Amino acid sequence: MGTKRVFTKPSDAELRSRLSPLEYEVTQHDATEPSFRNKFWDNHEAGIYVDVATGEPLFSSTDKFDSGTGWPSFTRAVEPHRVTTKEDYKLGMRRTEVRSAAGSSHLGHVFDDGPLPDRLRYCINSASLRFIPANRLEAEGYGEYAVLFGAAPQKAAASAAPSTDANACVAPAPGQRAGCEATLETAVLAGGCFWGMEEIIRKIPGVLETEVGYTGGASAKPTYEDVHTGRTGHAEAIRITFDPTKLSYEELLEKWFFRMHNPTTKNQQGNDVGSQYRSAIFATSPAQRETAELVKKRVEASGKWRTPIVTEIVDAGPFTLAEDFHQDYLQKHPGGYTCHFLRD
Repeated sequence: MGTKRVFTKPSDAELRSRLSPLEYEVTQHDATEPSFRNKFWDNHEAGIYVDVATGEPLFSSTDKFDSGTGWPSFTRAVEPHRVTTKEDYKLGMRRTEVRSAAGSSHLGHVFDDGPLPDRLRYCINSASLRFIPANRLEAEGYGEYAVLFGAAPQKAAASAAPSTDANACVAPAPGQRAGCEATLETAVLAGGCFWGMEEIIRKIPGVLETEVGYTGGASAKPTYEDVHTGRTGHAEAIRITFDPTKLSYEELLEKWFFRMHNPTTKNQQGNDVGSQYRSAIFATSPAQRETAELVKKRVEASGKWRTPIVTEIVDAGPFTLAEDFHQDYLQKHPGGYTCHFLRD
């Protein structure tokens, strides 16, 4: 098994143009994306995972398992020579970094607390990977790997059994730091139609990725048609991945969020009326909630708004991605509808 294709690393200029800011930051600057809020941690489809930068085959779904960490986890590489390792001391502890062989993309780390028989656990960033479904392997030039999925690659292959053992990321030894820590952070904000909010937020220095969706409601699988009625309890929201070394959560709220919409109008922004257009901060951690409360009080005390701020501050819950039509809407439709702008 294997491919004779040669994979090479593109120039930095090409990588910057081809990769998303998040993919670039992870693969080229060794960042770690947030757990449980990434593309492939819960992907159970049959196929292989390749280097997002070069296309080099790296891992197979047949070796993927649920480690409980919130990152894609594998028991081995699809072929041993596809990955390289080196010692890493960035968290003040000794870890083993994993990089792709051809492109030297940062992938994640490997630990010795995985399932039997080899006990390896490759903890990998989704942003480092591109997924090729089993039924697309031949079409995309990876037909040699169809053998991994039997005679009918369109059927889902069985993943490795879940690991029931504690690992260094989920349950570190007493007195030890967790072996896996995100260097990037996630924020979830709502303030009216998500088209206009996303267009402003995507341009903020330090923001790496934006996704629009629905959160804060009761139904498990909301769609735009459901949420648009105002009866599901969901808000149109933006999930933001950002680099806290370049943009603090406090700055995101005070310098941007509270300026791009009117936080004093309950269930309304401009001509958009309904609970789906409410102003809300969905805190992803206790620290975020504390910061949000402080910023809200400070903005209210500033006197910039003549009526009370009605922004809700609640704990983040399930986030359902909106339909593709709504993602990056104003990039696809310049001059489209928005009621958002930055106020002085």
